[in-house]
Amino acid sequence: MSKKATSTKRERDPAATRQRLIDATVRLMLQQGFSATSVDQICKEAGMTKGGFFHHFENKEALGIAAIEWWGRMGTALYAESWQDALLDPLEQLHRMFDIMIGFTRRNDDAVVCMVGMMSQEMSATKPAFQAACEKELKLWTENIAKLLTAAKKLHKPKTKFDPIQVAWFLNSLWQGSMLIGKTCRSQELIRHNLKLARDYVDGLFQANGTPRGDSA
Repeated sequence: MSKKATSTKRERDPAATRQRLIDATVRLMLQQGFSATSVDQICKEAGMTKGGFFHHFENKEALGIAAIEWWGRMGTALYAESWQDALLDPLEQLHRMFDIMIGFTRRNDDAVVCMVGMMSQEMSATKPAFQAACEKELKLWTENIAKLLTAAKKLHKPKTKFDPIQVAWFLNSLWQGSMLIGKTCRSQELIRHNLKLARDYVDGLFQANGTPRGDSA
């Protein structure tokens, strides 16, 4: 197929072309960050011209934000497997959530990284649009965990009073921090150990016998 024919075919599928740019951006920025990634590099990685790039995105920042939003949707879809069964005990759903996170560390030898976490560190202080996009995704993760903790409080008697949102933010911080430290120390096992401790912590919030709660918490 000629280059012209290939280009025409891509133009007929703008959604696929846009996604190819996002995919290329995610790959590059996970490796080297936002600032070190140029539009030229993105175009080369995606097999596109600059004209094609600017047809879909106003600038690199707009594409970076689109990449964050895509990452959030992708991650939520993966995590959603843990709470798809509405009849499952919410504590078991949380266990499945931890299993999914631990599973990320076993996919290959590369460090587990999060696009949202990386862009939060690199861009939030200087780019309000990036800060807002990252905050939105972090809040969504936290809210999903908080919903499971709230449901668990309705089914099981807690050992002590706790705020599901506060605990969910703690778990979010532990997850993001563990990925950062695991990458720096080149240890996937460190991440897995932290997640297992986090799971034990969540279990420890409730009575060990799992009896239904009989009073307000």
